[in-house]
Amino acid sequence: MSDSDEILEVVDKEGNVIGQARRSVLHSDPELIHRVVHVLVFDSQSRLLLQKRSMSKDTAPGKWDTSVGGHVAPGEAVLRAALREMQEELGITGCEPGFLYTYLCANSRESELVSTFSCVHEGEISFNPKEIDAVEFWDLDRVLSQLGSGIFSGQFESEIQHYLARGR
Repeated sequence: MSDSDEILEVVDKEGNVIGQARRSVLHSDPELIHRVVHVLVFDSQSRLLLQKRSMSKDTAPGKWDTSVGGHVAPGEAVLRAALREMQEELGITGCEPGFLYTYLCANSRESELVSTFSCVHEGEISFNPKEIDAVEFWDLDRVLSQLGSGIFSGQFESEIQHYLARGR
């Protein structure tokens, strides 16, 4: 099955499952909401790990993005999805992420109910080169100085605003 054929749950604004649809449908109809997880991975110096999305990605190719992000599979708990995505994208295991918040991220293409977690990781990072071109820890001041410059995905710009609004 190709990525566009992947079946995901359609949810309401509270995260209640109301149906299922193919990823390609969800990524082309902002009226349909689907669940995703983000994990903000920090190091012991409070620097945030960002990933540079592969140029082959259909959304935000070549843009710097949240440490970890991915879809929640049908029937999957959001914490389990966060752990799975951490391992699949960055090879991170044994780091229990803590829940931060949930928000709705919508644009002209799609609507996502985002559950965000965070963790501190000092170990090895082994990223998936099919999805990620590079990873780098960023000082928060550097992130802030680059907001609005076009180097970040729109979703990351939304994510960092939610993070900062919560006094992190």
